[in-house]
Amino acid sequence: MNKKVKLLIITQKVDKNDDVLGFFHRWIEEFTKHCEKVTVICLQKGDYDLPENTKVLSLGKEKNLTTGYRLLTAKLKYIFNFYKYIFRERKNYDTVFVHMNPEYVILGAPFWKLWGKKIALWYAHGAVPFTLKLAEKMTDIVFTSTKSGFRLVSKKKKVVGQGVDTEKFQPRPEAEKKPGIFKIISIGRISPVKDYKTLIDAIEILEKQGVKLNVDIVGAAGLPEQEKYLSDLKETVARKNISGVINFVGAVSNKDIAARLQSADLFVNMSHTGSMDKAILEAMACGLPILTCNEALLEVLGEYKEKLMYPKKDFKALAEKISRVIGETGEERKKLGMGLREIVVRNHGTAGLIAKIMASYK
Repeated sequence: MNKKVKLLIITQKVDKNDDVLGFFHRWIEEFTKHCEKVTVICLQKGDYDLPENTKVLSLGKEKNLTTGYRLLTAKLKYIFNFYKYIFRERKNYDTVFVHMNPEYVILGAPFWKLWGKKIALWYAHGAVPFTLKLAEKMTDIVFTSTKSGFRLVSKKKKVVGQGVDTEKFQPRPEAEKKPGIFKIISIGRISPVKDYKTLIDAIEILEKQGVKLNVDIVGAAGLPEQEKYLSDLKETVARKNISGVINFVGAVSNKDIAARLQSADLFVNMSHTGSMDKAILEAMACGLPILTCNEALLEVLGEYKEKLMYPKKDFKALAEKISRVIGETGEERKKLGMGLREIVVRNHGTAGLIAKIMASYK
């Protein structure tokens, strides 16, 4: 721990209630324990409750959402505010941590290098855009959750695991669990890359076999094309006569996700992103059995990978895997869940992640 560090964090959103990025509020809290001062520049801010040594500055998206700025005008305003803040606050930070957006490294690095600031980028996604290739040349360190989360060959890469709050995401006490219909949950944005069609087809097979299920799909569609995809999914569910089985829940605040996971019997992920999906680790931290086709989990699941992984788009294999999990006793599922939780506690807890990041800055 080095309390003398003054850290600048650049991130997309600071909002503890956000359904997708609410987790990052906990990361900031943990950073403040290691630093004398933390300054956060975000594109958009909402509700937050952070220690006194934290300052949050917004580029202004939350205002533009209500005032209706045109996209180009809004982007120019964001860039102006970004440079205003990094200049104005330059004596209040000596180290920079950019979360997931390599373009901020490109914008800020020429000045940060001139001022002697150490720069790190967090990136955990299967995509390799040109901005990432350029940012890699300009940053000092690249942190990522798994080897597949950063697919450039680079001596700067440090694999440090994902950050999951294992105190918040933990198993529900046995006394609170109620017997009933087997409950499946899947969490993620509503997008074709998440491949919900495979889950729907698998559930249709099980329903025809007489298996009684309840399936919650948690997540929102943020873009017009995603709204169309969601509409198509709902039409597919209706056509297959399984509307009473599959529920499209919509967005759920990150602070309420743990309760959703704790009430389920199985978490299913069909993502094709090839990068670590934080929702999977949150489910594992809750002691929930999981099924996934995401290759990023190959280096996470260890001895469990053959049992818990299926080929992409293979809905028949997914249906068979779900059936096997249902066929296990409660004690067998509990043992599996505890083994998965131990993986997250050991390798992917928030406190350990931030400690690794801060140690790497030295």
